[in-house]
Amino acid sequence: MSKRIYIADDEVNIRELIHSFLVKAGYEVLSFQDGDALLAAFYREPADLVVLDIMMSGTDGLQICNKLRNRCSVPIIIVSARDSELDRITGITMGSDDYLVKPFAMEELLARIRALLRRTSQKEAGEKLTYADLV
Repeated sequence: MSKRIYIADDEVNIRELIHSFLVKAGYEVLSFQDGDALLAAFYREPADLVVLDIMMSGTDGLQICNKLRNRCSVPIIIVSARDSELDRITGITMGSDDYLVKPFAMEELLARIRALLRRTSQKEAGEKLTYADLV
């Protein structure tokens, strides 16, 4: 079964580009113009991973990230034009797992998504790593 990814970005070109790229990579993708719509959809049917822009109309991406993090441990990647060190630190502090600055390569986003989903799947499967007497 393919993983479900939710995307929220108010820039239609970026949202559609990410959407189509991830669909071609085999993911089920739902995209939203703002974070409030994403949050409402997530409460109805959770996603396996969320990609959020920060600067959107309505509730901004950082607040959406915080609301999601307070509810569950879904992997969250922030994609934003805000590129200062403070912006990146704030994004991670608010609960995102990763932060990409626009513009970015789609292949990099895909690699980060795969890494987060791989870790999540391992955690859900309860995999244990053993080395000598360490577990």
